[in-house]
Amino acid sequence: MSSQRHWIEAANGIRLFAASWGNPDNMPLVLVHGYPDSHTVWESIATQLADQFYVIAYDVRGAGKSTIPKHTRDYRIELLAQDLVAVVNDLLPNRQFHLAAHDWGSIQSWESVTTPALQGRILSFTTLSGPSLDHAALTLRRQFKTMPLQTLKQLGKSWYIAGFHLPLLAPLSWRLYLGKKWHRVVDQLERTPGLPENPTQTSDGIYGINLYRANFIERLSQPRERIAHCPVQVIILEKDAFVSEAYMQYLPEWVSNLTMQRLNANHWAILSKPDVVATYIREFALAHSKLPL
Repeated sequence: MSSQRHWIEAANGIRLFAASWGNPDNMPLVLVHGYPDSHTVWESIATQLADQFYVIAYDVRGAGKSTIPKHTRDYRIELLAQDLVAVVNDLLPNRQFHLAAHDWGSIQSWESVTTPALQGRILSFTTLSGPSLDHAALTLRRQFKTMPLQTLKQLGKSWYIAGFHLPLLAPLSWRLYLGKKWHRVVDQLERTPGLPENPTQTSDGIYGINLYRANFIERLSQPRERIAHCPVQVIILEKDAFVSEAYMQYLPEWVSNLTMQRLNANHWAILSKPDVVATYIREFALAHSKLPL
């Protein structure tokens, strides 16, 4: 199924690229990709869901065809959340929609799910491998008091984040090596050869590092309570090499309508098991659909 192309004007002179599939009169579903990906990571899932939903996937700022910001501060979560507002206001004016996200797409989408800007418009949120940074920080503080060794082991999964804060090493590694080899890394992690490749992989890897640099220290050192205003489905990837399911331990305190699913897959299940992920998203969205505003 072919997609339609869109350009959206966002804050700070940012232009966002989006693709859409399906009938615009169907219930909308917005998909947000993570790092180091672009909207293309959702294509298989989008085409499967386009029979019942109007599916939109966009390149977040700094990724794919969207504008690359000039400053690290332009990658702050607050601005990423404003980008989602810009996308839905342009393509879905005054309409409700479902939201699904992976990795950094989930991290930034928690901001939209727990703040007022889109309250009442987001009907449901499906998240894979991306906890709220505020929730993660609060969880780590509580866990460290009673299980310090387990908490340190949990943090060990995120070793790469420290590397991303080094001025030259991470960007250089993407330019010289990772950009060309990353698709093989994902194939090996997922034990699924020949997975779709990202056409803007090197650029997405280099500039997406700023997502970590602009947000991690501030959010983890000064976490805030974040209460979800819509139903949330968490798909726990049991073999995730980068995100521990322990971050979800206290989610019932912050999400009143919570559904937990488990999937025997690694971090990029949206590529290696798109049929299963699409089914989870479909069933959860249909269970929480309402008439458009």
